[in-house]
Amino acid sequence: MKRIGLISDTHDYLGADVCSYLSDVDEIWHAGDIGSLAVLDKIRELKPCRVVYGNIDGATLRNETKVLECFEIEGLKVCMTHIAGRPEKLADSIKDLLRLEKPGLFICGHSHITLVKYVKERNVLWMNPGACGIKGFHKARTLLRFTIEMGKCKDLELIELNRYPSHEDNQASAG
Repeated sequence: MKRIGLISDTHDYLGADVCSYLSDVDEIWHAGDIGSLAVLDKIRELKPCRVVYGNIDGATLRNETKVLECFEIEGLKVCMTHIAGRPEKLADSIKDLLRLEKPGLFICGHSHITLVKYVKERNVLWMNPGACGIKGFHKARTLLRFTIEMGKCKDLELIELNRYPSHEDNQASAG
């Protein structure tokens, strides 16, 4: 059994409030738009992590991470990338990826909109944790926590935080 903290779109900001929700997970997964090496380093200090880069991430972050992570954990095949579209309107490359890899869990970011949906025609659980940074159009910062056990996701939590963190939390930013 593994407890996962899933975040995305930090855009160079990782507040103490987000970190507090990640303190009791086994792994942190970041679905891109990290924003800075300082944020990546902070995530690495907290827990073992799996991270993909996003469209705002420059050469330094791209050298430290990948555009796509596909792996198996606790009997579940997972694929994670930053940009994928929506389940009903996929880029051809994502359609090909899902057909080839056949993950049970597909993770993306980019939209700043939280979405958890089982896509029956592709037999995949789709997760986008939204955005937990302070840059972007989102009205609240969000992250997901869940457990993977015997090839299944369970105990899913959506954590919603104030769009504008308190002054104390601002001081905890990695950026």
